[in-house]
Amino acid sequence: MASSVLEATRAAHEDLERLERLAVRELQRDPANARDRLFQSHRVRHMLDLVVSTSDKLVEIYEDKDGARKDEISTHLTAPVQSDIFPKYYERLKEIRDYHRRNHSARFVSETDDYEELLKEEPAIEFTGEEAFGRYLDLHELYNEFINSKFGSLMEYSAYVGTFAQTEKIAHNLKATRPYKEYLEHILEYLMSFLYRTEPLQDIEKIFTKLESEFEEQWTNGEVPGWENKGTEKESVLQESAVDLDYYSTVEELVELGPEKLKEALTARGLKGGGTVQQRAERLFLLKHTPLEKLDRKHFAKGDDLKKEIALTEMKMKRLCEILDEVIVRTKENAEKKLTLTYEEMEAEREEEEVQADSESDDEDQQIYNPLKLPMGWDGKPIPYWLYKLHGLGQEFKCEICGNHSYWGRRAYERHFKEWRHQHGMRCLGIPNTKNFNEITSIKEATTLWERIQAKQGQNKWRPDLEEEYEDKDGNIYNKKTYTDLQRQGLI
Repeated sequence: MASSVLEATRAAHEDLERLERLAVRELQRDPANARDRLFQSHRVRHMLDLVVSTSDKLVEIYEDKDGARKDEISTHLTAPVQSDIFPKYYERLKEIRDYHRRNHSARFVSETDDYEELLKEEPAIEFTGEEAFGRYLDLHELYNEFINSKFGSLMEYSAYVGTFAQTEKIAHNLKATRPYKEYLEHILEYLMSFLYRTEPLQDIEKIFTKLESEFEEQWTNGEVPGWENKGTEKESVLQESAVDLDYYSTVEELVELGPEKLKEALTARGLKGGGTVQQRAERLFLLKHTPLEKLDRKHFAKGDDLKKEIALTEMKMKRLCEILDEVIVRTKENAEKKLTLTYEEMEAEREEEEVQADSESDDEDQQIYNPLKLPMGWDGKPIPYWLYKLHGLGQEFKCEICGNHSYWGRRAYERHFKEWRHQHGMRCLGIPNTKNFNEITSIKEATTLWERIQAKQGQNKWRPDLEEEYEDKDGNIYNKKTYTDLQRQGLI
């Protein structure tokens, strides 16, 4: 029984049907909060993986490479003569009864034994503390790698989060290197890991397969964003003017340019830059009579493959950033907010977010009747209209320092001057957030007032040259500047 190929085939088909029904049941259930929604996605993903593995086994059975299925069918289900069909049937029935008689204590596997457990399991999903169970990205390691590299630059972590996908700002000569390729691979690996943990039902392989086919076409036509003409023509146009071959008639004249100048000119044209000075000059002199596209391929550098790999990795990384756009924006805002908070405030906020995540309900996704577009109260329902009018919540206040953020109601407007968003904006302007700047929301007004305060502080400042007093032997009083001048002239 256990070795029956037909029985294994039947059991596999039954498993597929059960898994499909369980996946449908799980998706029809409304999760209570964000954590439960994430667990639901991972449970369904696990069921889909089981469906794929079971289907692979069925394909192997139907391919019947060892001929076992064909032999079993010919042995048990076919007969040379019509009269032998029933004897073979009863013979097979006897084998089945004998098997169950010998193994009467064998466990009966019901539909609820194993598969129902799939609906109850709680997937083990690992997140760092910074990721806050998938709410934010944790890019600190990648940030440190970026600012300590030749292609990177020094910036705040919050600025890096908002710009790490903008690879077009990095020069091509810094991009076409192994360290940059490894850095991109680290970003891609992390984003794929984060996406799998937070959105397990996303088919990343399908996304990348489609993207790779588009990339091949764009690369051939020189239309890859940031890599137009494969990242070589733009540099060559800038550097070709440094070595104009029309002014050189012999290789010896090119040798006088020196090894570095020759290497720069060769690299700009995509040619090999190694060898002696004589070899470099000879290689460059070939272009005087032969167009670049007709030159023998042996003279070209092997950097095109590296550039192509880097360009493809950049496209994959940017595609994942598009999918995770909301998370990236949320991460940037969180990083800016942390700059204005103490450690105790950050811990209190983290605990509050965890409580909200556990108690969050999908009731907010349901349609709520709110024709006046009133703000929501603590219970998730629109507040009373009289309360809306009492607090003046229909009045909008915009703050340019906060990035033209809108505040509704006088109370929220006054309170925002002490909140993290306004403090961050003032810090970016290089202005202390003191009481002098309350009620000021314009960047121009804030900078003008700060200049006036600085000028006023300069007038009241202690000036020793004019205010420090000195007395000579006759009792005459002078300020420091006058006393020093008279002393220098020998009059005192």
